[in-house]
Amino acid sequence: LALGVLLMSTVRSYATDLTHILFGNVLGVSAGDLWLTGVLAVVVLTVLILFFKEFQLASFDPVLAHMLNKRPEVLRFAMLILLALTIVVGLQTVGVGLVAALLVTPAATAYLLTRRLAAMMAVSAVVGVVSSVAGLYASYYLDVASGAAVVIAATAAFLLAYVCAPRRGLLARRLARRPA
Repeated sequence: LALGVLLMSTVRSYATDLTHILFGNVLGVSAGDLWLTGVLAVVVLTVLILFFKEFQLASFDPVLAHMLNKRPEVLRFAMLILLALTIVVGLQTVGVGLVAALLVTPAATAYLLTRRLAAMMAVSAVVGVVSSVAGLYASYYLDVASGAAVVIAATAAFLLAYVCAPRRGLLARRLARRPA
């Protein structure tokens, strides 16, 4: 999908309004949108930091969370609300079609590189930021759609991790299977 948007954006006659709805307009974000994004990011990060252990327990062992009176159904509902807030912020910048890729790809990349949840969240954030900056630079220099370029950059990071990850990468698994 992102590759199709990338190629479609090189044609000068594509429908701008439809693509902005479907694929966003990273370069057209207003100062008000940036403030809203910043406020929602602070809210989401604060809740994640304050309830990290509870979210982790409810995600990986809901039975134990229930036995400890942590109310896993409320925690799951809170995580869904945080996810919805994140999606709403992402829709403005990358659009409907690409928001899922930007939610999943950095997290999948971090999963290949780390084993612990806190480290995975940090690496995922770094991969998201780096791929966003790299995608914006690529968008500028190649004159293509910015949202699609960001997703292509994130996908490239995932493919690199898929091949080269120390424990879960293709090369590491192939070397582990080789007879001594």
